[in-house]
Amino acid sequence: MSRYRLPFLAAAVGASAVLVSPLTNATRGLRRSMGVPPAGFDSPQYRDGSFQNRLPAAVLESGSQGSMAIEFATKGDRGRPAAAVPLVTPDLPAAASDFAATWLGHATVLLEVAGHWVLTDPVWSDRVSPSPTVGPKRNHPVPMNLADLPRLSAVLISHDHYDHLDTATIDALTQQQAMPFVVPLGIGSYLRDWGVPESRIIELDWDQTHSVAVPGKPDLTVTCTEARHFSGRGLFARNKTLWSSWVVAAGTGTKRRSVFFGGDTGYTEAFGGIGTEHGPFDLTVLPIGAYDARWPDIHMNPAEAVQTHLDVRGSLLLPIHWATFDLAFHTWSAPVEWLREEAAEHGVALALPRPGERFTAAAAPTADWWSNAARTTRAS
Repeated sequence: MSRYRLPFLAAAVGASAVLVSPLTNATRGLRRSMGVPPAGFDSPQYRDGSFQNRLPAAVLESGSQGSMAIEFATKGDRGRPAAAVPLVTPDLPAAASDFAATWLGHATVLLEVAGHWVLTDPVWSDRVSPSPTVGPKRNHPVPMNLADLPRLSAVLISHDHYDHLDTATIDALTQQQAMPFVVPLGIGSYLRDWGVPESRIIELDWDQTHSVAVPGKPDLTVTCTEARHFSGRGLFARNKTLWSSWVVAAGTGTKRRSVFFGGDTGYTEAFGGIGTEHGPFDLTVLPIGAYDARWPDIHMNPAEAVQTHLDVRGSLLLPIHWATFDLAFHTWSAPVEWLREEAAEHGVALALPRPGERFTAAAAPTADWWSNAARTTRAS
């Protein structure tokens, strides 16, 4: 399998933080945030000392890392909005509904599934980096305070990159909530290092399922499913923890509700198998941003997100992984503009909420709220 070194900023921010003068705050908490990845797993995905994709993924050409870093540093503000991103303070019910979702930015989504509250890839920090002063900064605040979250049944993590696994947020959730963290293999090592009790850590391999029992509600089942990505929080250790997508379901028969959370992934034909085994889904939550021709196998573009939605047999598609952080070279609004074109062509229903805007299947927002904040319309 390919071994990514610096396919995009997820690893580069670590390098930049290390190079900053120790007289600044750039290195504060650096070692703890990077963590110590584990070694050795009994998993079909773990071979030759690292986790591997089932479908090979292309490697960036040798020597491209430096030129890409320079390009990113000199690209200006094309990946950021020109005006304030409109936010909505979430209007949450006292109890989780049968089905609803609230996008809080990037890959952080508060799901309501058959009475359960489920939070995905929670990131409340201002920067996605091992450093508090270096690395990609938010384009908009989080629409709600972390302490205002309802009582969660589970938190799902897709992989260990800083824009999906945030140390400070994990610390807060450990103190404020009692739910389990359900994670791919290896990520438990970080959580233990950060003080999460062993009883609250559930590590799964692809195709493994865990049930969460909450009194008065149908059991919540979460299944770790395949994704096409990579992992690593330091400068050199790559793919020592697994990456995944997730199936979230509760209830039976006509009362069954289910969500497919893609996390962070490139397109893979494995999504068709996930649809056959676990679909159909009331909602697919799929990444559409941070795509680039230089890493086509690890980040899907909007057209591939639409195809994934069709593969897994989704009903409604919520796009994530755009708008909040500038992690690539396309313009800020390009992903959602492209997605609308593809969805219209293929008859796919979209939910396009403002960050913080809760929606149900019967009332999914579709209005254009981003154009007034964007510098330009679509430009890839």
